[in-house]
Amino acid sequence: MLSESLQDALNEQIKNEFYSAYLYLAMSSYCESQNLPGMANWLRVQYLEELGHGLRFYDYVNDRGGRVILGAIDQPPVDFGSPLQLFEEVAAHEAKVTAMINNLYAMATKENDYTTQAALQWFITEQVEEEKNADQIVKQIRMVQGNPAGLFMIDQQLAARVLAPGAGPVPVPGAAPA
Repeated sequence: MLSESLQDALNEQIKNEFYSAYLYLAMSSYCESQNLPGMANWLRVQYLEELGHGLRFYDYVNDRGGRVILGAIDQPPVDFGSPLQLFEEVAAHEAKVTAMINNLYAMATKENDYTTQAALQWFITEQVEEEKNADQIVKQIRMVQGNPAGLFMIDQQLAARVLAPGAGPVPVPGAAPA
């Protein structure tokens, strides 16, 4: 059974994961409006991953006999500036999420909740990949600053991203396949 304080913190993280999804969907929409379909695709896949992360926390709280209480999600920004500014924001956001996950892990450690520590290991590993991917895109965009052909090539590269198996939303237990 989860402690009340850990359950509350995990519920907050569920909200944060769904906000991340909402933020990336807003960024995807912005990229669509800027005629950057590859970046829009990359961000839309990121949106799906974040939904999966939120549902993974949701299922974990329920599996531990806790109660999920969904909090209100803030509206994300609608304008993001240049592609570089947008992906710098992605990188900063991922660093913020990493700090949130680390804080949850510290809390679980303090409470000697070994099961939650084990569950959070997946997220800790995932955040290494999330930060690496965002940082790589930022570095690539910086390399081609002022070169529209270079930006076009990066956009084409990002168009190839697909959702990795197990990374997106999980099916509802007992639900019929779509």
